Amino acid sequence: MRIATWNVNGLRARLDFLCLWLQSRRPDVVGLQELKMQDDQLPHEALAAVGYRAFSHGQKSWNGVAILARDPDAGGPSVEVLRRGLPGQEDFGARLMTAEITSDADSLRFTTAYCPNGKHLEHADYARKLAWFDTLAEHVAETESPDEPMVLCGDINICREPLDSWNEENMAGAIFHTDAERERLARLIDWGLVDVFRDRHPDTQAFSWWDYRGGAFHRKQGLRIDLLLATRRVAERVSSIEIDREFRKKQEGLTASDHAPVWMDLD
Repeated sequence: MRIATWNVNGLRARLDFLCLWLQSRRPDVVGLQELKMQDDQLPHEALAAVGYRAFSHGQKSWNGVAILARDPDAGGPSVEVLRRGLPGQEDFGARLMTAEITSDADSLRFTTAYCPNGKHLEHADYARKLAWFDTLAEHVAETESPDEPMVLCGDINICREPLDSWNEENMAGAIFHTDAERERLARLIDWGLVDVFRDRHPDTQAFSWWDYRGGAFHRKQGLRIDLLLATRRVAERVSSIEIDREFRKKQEGLTASDHAPVWMDLD
């Protein structure tokens, strides 16, 4: 089973690019973030044409998450949506969705999350970001078990450690790099989630987001903020994990998101 996460930075603008990637990489399950569209605008026909079903928790112009799954007629899993939204944090937008994913060989709980950005330390959204993560940790502890197969993926908007930033020396203490943010992410790790990329590549500096401005991608000035987090039962089955840098580049004249997809394969 191939499981992926991707902040598409606007599904309407990125639909053709997404379909190209789906046909190229053929993931079984994908968590999307930052749809920037409502549920009734979801392009079901275009996605069905490349073999995928879509389930969403959308929002007009902002936020929005979705789960894509390969069609069962093509060997894809079944999807049962369990929750839309993070209880108690609805005012912060459509940012979380959970489903039960079941195939012949696998069954796991799958959550896609578009975590708040926080903007900057003096902005009111920074404190709200920390509160959102507190609520997320409480929600996970109440609804999930670290002993069961579960994946939490998405645009986490936190650099977990200095290695995940291109310039920790100058950015330490700034947004994405604060101790308070890292403590919130550590709470999820301590509960029983594994940062799969870092688990498999403990010393590799690799990024999943690069600013569109200033040639940041080509200058290797990025951040690793898009994560696949999994309970140990899932992480032990991972045969490979990749930040798909090729699809941060233009493809067939189509403009990429500022985030790269991240995917992992399970044995």
